[in-house]
Amino acid sequence: MRIISWNVNGIRANVKKGGFDWLRAQSADIFCLQETKAHPEQLDESVRTPMGYTSYFDHSKLRKGYSGVAIYLKNTSKLGTPAKVDYGFGLKNMPELDAEGRFLGVFFDSAYIGTESKPRKLLFITAYFPNGGSGPDRLDYKLKFYDAFLAYINKHKSAGYEIIFCGDVNTAHTEIDLARPKENKENTGFLPIEREWIDRVISCGYVDIFRAQNPNKIGAYTYWDMKTFARERNVGWRIDYFFVTPWIAGKVKKANISNDIFGSDHCPIELIF
Repeated sequence: MRIISWNVNGIRANVKKGGFDWLRAQSADIFCLQETKAHPEQLDESVRTPMGYTSYFDHSKLRKGYSGVAIYLKNTSKLGTPAKVDYGFGLKNMPELDAEGRFLGVFFDSAYIGTESKPRKLLFITAYFPNGGSGPDRLDYKLKFYDAFLAYINKHKSAGYEIIFCGDVNTAHTEIDLARPKENKENTGFLPIEREWIDRVISCGYVDIFRAQNPNKIGAYTYWDMKTFARERNVGWRIDYFFVTPWIAGKVKKANISNDIFGSDHCPIELIF
């Protein structure tokens, strides 16, 4: 089984650059996208519903060309048919957290993971976490989103679900996860309060699977600033993640960063079971 996640920085632009063709050619069981910047009706049928896949989209309710996430599930996947799909957290007291189209949660009641012969309850999530830039209001929004997200996954983990969540978390966890930690210690994306949230995620039992498999690997980044040609110099950030529950972590054969794939200011990441 194979799962790919990619912040495509605009799905329509990614299609023109050939990135989506690369995705389809991988024949992954799941591939999920962040920052799609499109409503489903703005996409060609071949992109909205590729042959052999069922797709799910969450998009911004505030404006077009902004935010958005998607999940493509292979119809022949051993994960089976989803029992339910959540489009956002559904918090009545904080509807603004769902307004920007940043979250999809897909529930499987009898998913087969890897070569496991016994099915498991699985919650698979992709999310495009907010950027904390553009002033204190956006940082506050990001932190509220973080808190709501952690409460959501903890609730379902307590209900017996194994969890895989992936996406652009928009924060580098430790100094090894970005090229210039000292220069960015006061910048959003590497603020202590943002990094502490990832500490909390890990303390709740979720595994940053790439770092677990590559504890000392340096220069492993998933995002580069296009304006400064940072990718050519590998001055990057690792802000795209797969987090999994411990049982899932034990089934992962390999966690990859595909930094040789272009089409966005981020590169794809993947899990192989």
